[in-house]
Amino acid sequence: MASTDTSGNTSSDSLIQVHGLVKTYRRGSEKIRVLSGLELEIDTGEFVAFMGPSGSGKTTLLNLLGGLDVPDTGSIRIAGEEMAGLSGRALSRWRARHVGFVFQTFNLIPVLTAARNVELPLLLTRLSRAERQRHVAAALELVGLAGRMDHYPRQLSGGQEQRVAIARALVSDPDLLLCDEPTGDLDRDTSEEIVDLLRQLSDQHQKTILMVTHDPRAADRADHVLLLERGRLVRAADAQAAS
Repeated sequence: MASTDTSGNTSSDSLIQVHGLVKTYRRGSEKIRVLSGLELEIDTGEFVAFMGPSGSGKTTLLNLLGGLDVPDTGSIRIAGEEMAGLSGRALSRWRARHVGFVFQTFNLIPVLTAARNVELPLLLTRLSRAERQRHVAAALELVGLAGRMDHYPRQLSGGQEQRVAIARALVSDPDLLLCDEPTGDLDRDTSEEIVDLLRQLSDQHQKTILMVTHDPRAADRADHVLLLERGRLVRAADAQAAS
């Protein structure tokens, strides 16, 4: 894993390559630069934690990498695909194939069972109902909730709801999981369980995981901790060294 704000020396076989990334927003008449020429390279199967103060660009970076937003300038290449070259429809198809999202709020639909919540991303595919059910069962088993398929969100604990959300992110077998404060609404013990699960997905299933967090204990479980400050990547360190 390599990252820098000053050099373009990155290898061509990385899953994620970001060069010269700039993003600004307007607040009234004021123009605010959120990311300033950011450079980043991440290999397949790495678990990377992003830390930094509020407003440093962490969530903006995740949104750009997930194709939910577009940069002002700069290049984002993921799984060999240059994001700037994709139209809106092509970008949606790419996102459905390659990216799973996990948020601080679980975003489950209360009137749907765990299985139906997990199935939602597959409704946009050409899979048959039987194929969708197989994918859903496999995803819920992977997160340890095979016995909770028919439970509704109100019947689940917060940790179980987040596991359902992770299963939903995994059900289409994406290359990349983007996790924005996935433990932010959980107690300490449950947070550790969720980070353990993410660690397992990286180690055993070669999922590439990018996690925004303010929790140093969660960041400690990642392979690398990257610190963002004022839109720049100012430090990269092994998680153990940063704890």
